[in-house]
Amino acid sequence: MYQALYRKWRPKTFDDVAGQEHITTTLRNELKNDRISHAYLFTGSRGTGKTTCAKLLAKAVNCLNPQNGSPCGECEICREIDNGTSIDVFEMDAASNRKIDDIRGIIDEVQGTPYKCRYKVYIIDEVHMLTAESFNALLKILEEPPKHVVFILATTEVHKIMLTIQSRCQRFDFHRIPPRAIADRLLYVANQEDIALDDSAAMLIASVSDGALRDALSLLDRCISISRDVSDEVVRSAAGLADKGYLYDLAACVIHKNAAKALEIVDRLYGEAKDMPLLCDELLTHFRSLMLIKSVKNPRDIVVFTDSEFEQAQTQADYLSLADIVYYMDILSRSYQRMGKGTGDRVEMEMALVKLTAPELDVTNEAIAARITALEKAVKRGITVVAQPAVQTEEPKTEPKAETKTEESAPEETLIDPPAEKEPPKQPAKKPQPAPAPVPAKGGGVDIVALSKNAKPFPQWTEIVESFRTVSKSISAALTGSQAFENGNYLLIQADSDMAFELLRNSERRRDVHNAVFEHTGKHYRLGPYKTAEKKQEEQDPLQSLKQRLKDSGIDYTEE
Repeated sequence: MYQALYRKWRPKTFDDVAGQEHITTTLRNELKNDRISHAYLFTGSRGTGKTTCAKLLAKAVNCLNPQNGSPCGECEICREIDNGTSIDVFEMDAASNRKIDDIRGIIDEVQGTPYKCRYKVYIIDEVHMLTAESFNALLKILEEPPKHVVFILATTEVHKIMLTIQSRCQRFDFHRIPPRAIADRLLYVANQEDIALDDSAAMLIASVSDGALRDALSLLDRCISISRDVSDEVVRSAAGLADKGYLYDLAACVIHKNAAKALEIVDRLYGEAKDMPLLCDELLTHFRSLMLIKSVKNPRDIVVFTDSEFEQAQTQADYLSLADIVYYMDILSRSYQRMGKGTGDRVEMEMALVKLTAPELDVTNEAIAARITALEKAVKRGITVVAQPAVQTEEPKTEPKAETKTEESAPEETLIDPPAEKEPPKQPAKKPQPAPAPVPAKGGGVDIVALSKNAKPFPQWTEIVESFRTVSKSISAALTGSQAFENGNYLLIQADSDMAFELLRNSERRRDVHNAVFEHTGKHYRLGPYKTAEKKQEEQDPLQSLKQRLKDSGIDYTEE
């Protein structure tokens, strides 16, 4: 019969116990110095090694040939305890044996001397499940225990155990095992079992197991049922996790307030049978990682990311304030709690994403605090926020239609945006400032060369281009290496490749650039190409250039 990995690879010595050195070192020193206590209390979360250490301690105190405080694992006593056939070591589950009669049976048995071992050892797992009467009966034997008896109590909820019981035990707190320690143990087991396990996949299993090595080994068992070549994709499939790419995409939708794309991603994941509560929890964990990146000095030691994932997470964290992130986490947490309680899980997930991408729909205190934070950021950028009047007393000024028509017809100005009719709704209003009038060209329209001549470098352009790395790879590639110059409300782009200008001719891509510029500056610009006089001269008609050179040489040239 197949034996599960967590059972097959249960530690045989204290050296094999992962991530609990503060406990195993103390226990070995006590055993080497023959300072064995009559009662131990092991506490900690599931899968951290409480029962394993209890069995190792039971073997160590009775081992015929101990090795540096650890059991040898080879003598008759060690083999009997491993096989569960030793009559001097008792293991009881208090969840199913919690009545006072069960404890009275133990009290009667401890009076007799051990049959083969040095000590009688009683391991009571989930001891917090005992009734009050059972605790009082156990307290009596702990107050006056026989010299040949050792009690080992294990629990995940130590606060439920009577203080009088705790005070009579030597207490050891088991910590959640660090992800790196779990990953190293998984890699060792995989090597012994002839399993191909990537380090990144081992770290992903460690992250999902939440500090429990037993859970990590169980998940590895499920992975090898799919494939013995365990990669990140195999782990995600076995654990039912959403792809990390989807998490980054959903976070980007929240950052850039793109509700339509967020709902499309959820629809796709739902069609792929992804678990919606698990997806919600994963997205919540993703924003927690962003919170740690912004708050902790060395977040790389805490969050579990590959190098490329960590770089993307840092970029997303730079977009957000702590107030934003905490607000997002609160929305997702409340949605996760409501899942499975009436409304469909998918509906709850979609509602949460719509709230995150349209914060004006949420009137909670946290939502209002997030909006105030956004206004504070706008003020720090130098934007004066004024109240919107209920009734406009003056019509917004627009440029004459004839000028707009001429501007669109000019071939060199096809990238110049038409003037915006009004500011987008729900954005901090900017104090009106007179914008410089467009410089007219000889043939009408806007003289781009004149605008470019008086333009100043736009220092925030590099940061804006960098922001597209996680939002749109096509925009990022097209604008990489480009420069921008500012002249009034015109933003002129200079690029060596025509790819940038081809991209800006696409209305959707141009709108994305507009939104990114506004997010970083709080100001709406009209986009256009940056052209110098030299470049314009080079673009003149070749025939006209030939005529000019003939004229300069003194040759009389007339057209027939």
